[in-house]
Amino acid sequence: MNLLLLNTPAAGGKLEQALEKLIDFGMDAGKDILIAILIYVIGRFIIRQISALVARILEKRKIETSVQTFLKSLIKILLNMILAFAIIGKLGVETTSFAALLASAGVAVGMALSGNLSNFAGGLIILIFKPFKVGDYIDGPGVSGTIKEIQIFHTILSTLDNRMIYVPNGSLSGNAVTNYSKQDKRRVEWVFGVEYGEDVKRVRAVLQRIINADSRILDTPAPLIVLGSLSASSVDITVRVWVKSADYWSVLYDINEIVYQTFNEEGIGFPFPQLTVHQSKE
Repeated sequence: MNLLLLNTPAAGGKLEQALEKLIDFGMDAGKDILIAILIYVIGRFIIRQISALVARILEKRKIETSVQTFLKSLIKILLNMILAFAIIGKLGVETTSFAALLASAGVAVGMALSGNLSNFAGGLIILIFKPFKVGDYIDGPGVSGTIKEIQIFHTILSTLDNRMIYVPNGSLSGNAVTNYSKQDKRRVEWVFGVEYGEDVKRVRAVLQRIINADSRILDTPAPLIVLGSLSASSVDITVRVWVKSADYWSVLYDINEIVYQTFNEEGIGFPFPQLTVHQSKE
């Protein structure tokens, strides 16, 4: 009986109509998918061209590297969001309802991404107030290094042992940061301990000779060589000089080595920890 119903003209017409609707839907959907793919390919090409154009404009205007990286990242994200909305709209999804859905989820997403939002705000604060820029050597919360990039959410540091560290901008903008490159001059300080009984004037003269021989040490402000303290086992001579910020580390380590060699040549003794014991007589 069922076979007879399927072979009737009415049943055949309904099946044909269903197949036609399915084919029409597939053709429309396939056309929309092909157009969406085309929009994606063309959109990605346009985004690359716009990003390259913005990079050339920023470089031509000689804007700071930190600002350049931030703006390029921000523009790239905005353009990709526009492209995503265009593709979603072409696929038949109502962009207004989709935007409303995003808005309704905004509170929950904002709470979940509160850390990233604070990092974004921290990046803006860094770019506006410029506590540091690309190329500066800083000492931040738990990390030290040279600034390589300032991105939307993170700042990239290169450490002295060539490690790349991504530090959240919120952490850098909300904590104390020491910028060693902000000033063009830095003070180098040493404390050299000599044995009790050494001629302090002679030690001071030797140190002065070493300082005068190094052209990297600035004459202004004048170097300072004083008897800093009388420690338990040594007479501590404090030396303070000023150098260009770029010469800080090389001067610090070079003078350490030169003082050690010169003191040995001059017969100036370095002290060892000592303890004097007085024995009572019974």
